[in-house]
Amino acid sequence: MDIVLPSYAELLLPTILCFIFLLYLHGRRTPPGKLTNWPIVGMLPGLAVNLHRLHDFATDILGPSGCTFLFLGPWFSGMKLLVTCDPANINHIFNVNFHNYPKGPEFSENFDIFGDGIFNADHESWSRQRKKAQLLITQPRFLAFVTLCSRDKVDNFLLPLLRQLSEQNKIVDLQDVFLRFSFDITCMLVFGIDPASLSPDFTTVPFAKAIDEAMAAILHRHAVPPPWWKLMRRLKLGREKKLADAWCVINDFIAESIKKRKQDSNLAVADSLNDSLLTAYINDDSAADDSFLRDTTLSLMIAGRDTIGVALAWFFYLLCKNPDKEAKLVEELRHGGSEEPVYLQAALCEALRLYPPVPFESKGVVEAESLPSGQRVEPGTQILFSIYTMARMEGVWGKDCSEFRPERWITEQGRVRHEPAYKFMSFNCGPRTCLGKGLAFVELREVVMAVAREFRMEIVEGHVVEPKLSIILQMRNGLKVRVMRREP
Repeated sequence: MDIVLPSYAELLLPTILCFIFLLYLHGRRTPPGKLTNWPIVGMLPGLAVNLHRLHDFATDILGPSGCTFLFLGPWFSGMKLLVTCDPANINHIFNVNFHNYPKGPEFSENFDIFGDGIFNADHESWSRQRKKAQLLITQPRFLAFVTLCSRDKVDNFLLPLLRQLSEQNKIVDLQDVFLRFSFDITCMLVFGIDPASLSPDFTTVPFAKAIDEAMAAILHRHAVPPPWWKLMRRLKLGREKKLADAWCVINDFIAESIKKRKQDSNLAVADSLNDSLLTAYINDDSAADDSFLRDTTLSLMIAGRDTIGVALAWFFYLLCKNPDKEAKLVEELRHGGSEEPVYLQAALCEALRLYPPVPFESKGVVEAESLPSGQRVEPGTQILFSIYTMARMEGVWGKDCSEFRPERWITEQGRVRHEPAYKFMSFNCGPRTCLGKGLAFVELREVVMAVAREFRMEIVEGHVVEPKLSIILQMRNGLKVRVMRREP
């Protein structure tokens, strides 16, 4: 009788799996703030065990390490990340030596769905796109269009929906409500189309769902060695398959929008829809390439839709958890007269500090140098900035850093305190500071003033609120609340 010996591959696979399983068990017993650099697999097992709580895990690591930590992935994987939340490093990289730290090719490949849009662009391409976007966004006609769209959506859609939910005593996902609200407004501002996703039946909009799938897949790319996700992309497996499918839905929606807007432009359709950014880009350059329009409008869509909706969700979550702060806010909104709502602005800044809609940034390195924190960076190193973690560093924001305390933003003279952008990074910093920062605050104030005056939210007992694993800081389980009318 012949004896068939197992092949080398058959022996190797169980060995590798057993080794990984042992590392996983070890990782579960490793105390917070510790990462073991294993032979061959590097620090990946510790990351894998904590991937579900990535942002808080970064806080556990960066606190004891002095705000900067070098993460090493498996050998030969090219996974080498310098993770930091040190304001001195951020100021140096985003301001002082800006040109030495571009987005870089690794960033562009991670975010390949944005094409050559402003998110991925560097150097001359970035400068040209930024100037053009700034010119269009600051036009009085567009600013008036923003105000018109925001007030219409608040008065005729958001408030009636909340009143209906209050009367029916229904449990609702408030994050979903705000994401639909900001999605509708951003579609109107960018494409001149109202998808009407903010409706009592909460219909699923494929374009919005596709954006969520894409953002989750992109974050996953940052947590695994590049060769792994690139292989999955080539084979269209797992999250990369979801990303590919989402990409098709996104492309189809934008292509149809561009086609329709160009037809309207050719027919000289004169209505309020022509105030959209897509129309402005087409009118500015009638020969604009569809690929450029696609990449530009997608970047604008992500910048407006996700960030506003998520910021509103975390803001009202913090009000629910801090009734004393909520009472101060409502008092100001109801009895503040014609004065500028200082406490409202302070509360918005504080919510954005604790829960920045974009919780991290990344940069490449052109020339080797030492950072203010002392670490040496070289070409090939990817630098990751944890904005979420910076808010939770006592050395940056004080011993009460983890508390929701709008008062930290109010000066002795009763005005809103200014904090440098490299410390308050919710709108980026330096030359790449968000162009829509002013518009964002206008929209946030418009919603909060209308909603907080009339309603209070009550979080459903037992509902767990925690960050979702995504590029945008959404809540993993949403924000389940009951909407209650305030006393007149």
